[in-house]
Amino acid sequence: MSLVTIIENIAKIMGRYWYVFLVKGVGYTLLLSIIVLVCGAILGSIMAIGKGSKFAPLRWIITAVVEVVRGTPSLLQLYIGYFFVPKLLNIEGLSAQMQAFVCCAIALIINSAAYVSEIVRSGIEAVDKGQTEASRSLGLNSFTTMTKIILPQAIKNILPALGNEFIVVIKETSLASTFFVGDLMTAYLEVKGATYLSTECLIIVGAIYFVLTFTLSKIMGVAERKMKAHA
Repeated sequence: MSLVTIIENIAKIMGRYWYVFLVKGVGYTLLLSIIVLVCGAILGSIMAIGKGSKFAPLRWIITAVVEVVRGTPSLLQLYIGYFFVPKLLNIEGLSAQMQAFVCCAIALIINSAAYVSEIVRSGIEAVDKGQTEASRSLGLNSFTTMTKIILPQAIKNILPALGNEFIVVIKETSLASTFFVGDLMTAYLEVKGATYLSTECLIIVGAIYFVLTFTLSKIMGVAERKMKAHA
């Protein structure tokens, strides 16, 4: 197949199935990514703070969760979430696609939180211990010290690593296509089944993923430079 033929086929596919790719596929991918990014960052930060707690059982539980999540494949975690979450949350009454979306979102949130927790923990540990001591000498409690003094400084140090994790999350949402949640890879499967043009569909999806991740990397770069400028 010549390059010209491939380009012509891509143009035909986009002309006919642009809604499937650019609206439905990108929409579900962005929605799933945003949910995972926000919830994963919040849960991961809480886990990082909890890992530094003086309450030993809490540290052990968080450490166990992080090690299990980091030591098992993401696709396996999605399968576990798909089969167990509906029973745990009693969401079996939802439509098949919505049920799959919720299960995949929860599994990906836990996966992302495990990695974010380690990133945040390393950022917290990189902050000079004297900052904590100075804050406590001024009468600030542990919560205020962590949220007002330590975390803002830690975020500046870990922003590049967080940016990389966010990009990974966008790419890992493609695994959710295994359960047909409507994301970009699901769109690829639908259009490929209708046109039998695998190569062209893969090129389209790859280009869209690249645009999404490249845009996010540039946004994170701008945010990083602004934070350094105000440091």
